[in-house]
Amino acid sequence: MNILIDKDILQYAITLASKFTISKFTTTTHLQGVLIKAENKLLHIISTDLNLYFHKTIKIKESGQLRVIVEPKTLIEYLSFLEPGKIEIEVKNNQLVITKEKDRGTFPIIEVADFPPLPKTNKEKGQKINTQFLTKNLPMVLFSASTDESRPALTGIKFLSQDNEFVMVSTDGFRLSLVRGEKENNIYDMLIPGRFLEEVLRESKEEKEIIQYYSEEEKTVMFQVGDCDFYSRLIEGEFPAFEKVIPTESKTKAIFDREELLQKIRRVAVFAREYSNIIICELKKDGAYFSPKTDGGTSGSSAYQEAEVTGEDQKIAFNFRFIFDFLNNIKAKKISVEVLRPDAPVLFKEIGKKEFLHIIMPIRISGQ
Repeated sequence: MNILIDKDILQYAITLASKFTISKFTTTTHLQGVLIKAENKLLHIISTDLNLYFHKTIKIKESGQLRVIVEPKTLIEYLSFLEPGKIEIEVKNNQLVITKEKDRGTFPIIEVADFPPLPKTNKEKGQKINTQFLTKNLPMVLFSASTDESRPALTGIKFLSQDNEFVMVSTDGFRLSLVRGEKENNIYDMLIPGRFLEEVLRESKEEKEIIQYYSEEEKTVMFQVGDCDFYSRLIEGEFPAFEKVIPTESKTKAIFDREELLQKIRRVAVFAREYSNIIICELKKDGAYFSPKTDGGTSGSSAYQEAEVTGEDQKIAFNFRFIFDFLNNIKAKKISVEVLRPDAPVLFKEIGKKEFLHIIMPIRISGQ
């Protein structure tokens, strides 16, 4: 069977599918590959690492059947060097052959009898989600999820309903982000991998809405984004009791201009990077003083920012990268920082917005 297809469309599909393959060495080599299957005038691009699945359909004019598994890296690189336009796909001598005019590339086929089937979802129980819901809320929690696979529960985003609200929360054990909002759809209690949601979010930006399917039996969630289906096994594990971490009282509150605070932290970070990435923040009646923590205790470098400070003077230390992440992922002009004591969780909020809160655990330093 010979298939004509736009080079850029195939390259994009294979590149996206490659993100859902197993990249590390494994005896199941077919999971390192991408399945290319043609039937009923549709070209299917499928990949999986057994936890995440990807499926994209591309309309073609040709009838007939084709089924091959190929290693994607070399194929993607070759396609990137071809000029735009139509290419021809066929299988010859147990190889996938890509032809464009007089140029030809051949790629070995991974031999395997079976490729894991896509998880089953009830297509009658899908619910539409406005893309703005995702683009507005997901970035606020994704940056706080852990990337350490040794603690799977912390790599996910927790979804749940509380009364008439939806809640999304993430934590890596050192910080926590939480978004609340009015519940418009049925929100299932589930823990979804953060890196999976990043891909869904990235591909959703050109769509007005996407469809979510949930299978309680298979513990799987699927997002249909245009002609792409993204599947993920839900993370099985106990998510931390995050409610206990949220401060209910404070002794000091400071209100900052967000952009100015970001610039002050950047200046101090130039020196803090040479040591432990720790900056010390002193909240006083006249504002906030920032300095890097060094092995000797002081470097002579500091920055000052005017702030509305009420309550007791406080001296707290943070990993400046956590402050960066928070400030770079919000859009408010002003933020509030609420402190109980130097060794207690510190609460960060956007002024004028009640639906989002962020918590950073301070670092204990000598003298506290």
